[in-house]
Order: sequence, then C-alpha cells, then structure tokens
Amino acid sequence: MRILREFLNALRQMPRLALATVLVFVALGIFAPYITPHDPNAQDLLAAHAGPSWQHWLGADHLGRDTLSRLIASARTSLVGMSLVLVLALSVGVTIGTIAGYRRGWVDEVLMRIVDVGLAMPSLIVALAVIGIFGTGYWNMILALALAWWPGSARISRAVAVDVMNRPHIESLRVLGASPARIYFHHLLPTTIGAVLVYATAEAAAVALSIATLSFLGLGIQPPTPEWGQMLVDALPYLEEVPMQVILPGLVLTAVVVGFNLLGESIALNRVPMPLPRRIIKQRRAVSALWQKVSS
Repeated sequence: MRILREFLNALRQMPRLALATVLVFVALGIFAPYITPHDPNAQDLLAAHAGPSWQHWLGADHLGRDTLSRLIASARTSLVGMSLVLVLALSVGVTIGTIAGYRRGWVDEVLMRIVDVGLAMPSLIVALAVIGIFGTGYWNMILALALAWWPGSARISRAVAVDVMNRPHIESLRVLGASPARIYFHHLLPTTIGAVLVYATAEAAAVALSIATLSFLGLGIQPPTPEWGQMLVDALPYLEEVPMQVILPGLVLTAVVVGFNLLGESIALNRVPMPLPRRIIKQRRAVSALWQKVSS
C-alpha cells in the first residue's frame, strides 16, 4: 500500500501530456484485439499502398494490410515484450542486489563484481551476443534483453538495501529477536522494490526502443507479427512512394519513448527533496524573528 500511495502521489505531479501518452499506449496494448478495425495480418493486394480512406483511415502497406490496425496491434506486442523483460530483469536484479546488501562481506563483493562486469558492457551488445548464441525469435529476444538489463536494477537494489540495513530500526529489530526472514521480507524487500520501480519506469522507454531496434535488424520479433520496428523495415523500400508508412510507426515509437522518459523523470524527482520556495523561507524567518522578540 505504501508503494502504491507513493506512485499515485507521483502521478499527480507529472506532466499531463506524458501521462496521457503512456496511458494511451497501455490501453491500446491491453485492448488491441477488441479495437483494431481490421485483422492486422489480413492482406489485400488490391489495396496495396492505398492512401487514407474510410476503409483504411491511415492507409495500407505494401501487402494491403491496414496501417492503423497494425499500429494498434504493435502497441500490444511492445507492451507485452517490455513487461516480460522488466519483470525478468527486476526479479533477478532485486534478488541479487538485496542479498548482496543484506549479507555484505564476501558475498557482496562477489555479486557486485559480477554486476560491474554486466554494467561495463553496453546493453544492446549483450542482447546481440545472446541472440547470436541462441538464435532469433521472440523468447530469445526477451531473454537477451532481460540479461542485458538486470545489472542496473541489481546495483540500485544493493544501494537501497545497504541504506536500509544501516537504519536504527533494523538494529532494534535484531535486538528484539526478529528473524532474518522477517527483516528481509517485511522491511528490506518492500523498500527496495519501491526504489527499483522508479528505475523500471525510466528504463521502460529504453526497453521498448531496444525491442524495436532488434526487430528492425531482423533479430527480434519476426513477421507477420506486427511491431513498430518491423513496420519500419517493411516500409523502407517504399519510402519515396509512401513516406507515411515510415513516418507513422516512427512517430508512435518516439511518442512512447518520450512519454516513458518524462514519466520516469517525474517519479524520480518526486522522491528527491526539493528546496523550499523563497516565500516559505521568508515566512519562517519572520516567524522565527517574532518568536525571538517575544521570548526576549
């Protein structure tokens, strides 16, 4: 409940346009099968490269597939893939980070050196290496991106865990005889998850962009599954004839990435103590001066 309250408080203070963009993306991803006007994979060669019309609001691609339907279906593909990557990466990262921060000593040293190696390598290079080993495909892409993204969450989890374990109430719990499991699951883990969720919100944009990048390179989601990166690479040969088939998925992907970046920034800033406004400082100084005069 505490994590949910912090998240809701952050939502009230973030830019409305960014919040609206993210909410629309999530809604499209959830309800895509029910709101797409056409089957996103249905081909109609007679309508190939058709312009906007009442039947195809945003036109059709080179195979006559409805562009609007494929954009909406791509939101579902990206949302599911992004969620799976973040869940896997955060599960591994939080587990390793909290164990390192809780145990300290040689366990901390060994685990953090492994994390440092992971952080030293660019995430996309790691993903490409994993795909090169296991091959292309949807689940291989999910595994590759999860392996590329877990070190960041592990490092943050460890920092939060060390801070929590040094707080006075944890020492009080130990003196009172609280079990290690109770300290870990009731006090350490909830606080760590709250901080890591902020990191996950900021990293969601990078994960969505990586999914599109791998699909664009032919190493991620394979045809005919609709995906923004796949739509871009399919439309590139016809850029001069129908540029909107390239522009539309690019604009949608850009809007989602910017929206998630602003969302993560707003949530992160909400957790940072902000300086008091000058008006409040002047009021407090005036009250303090008045109190000193009354006291004297």
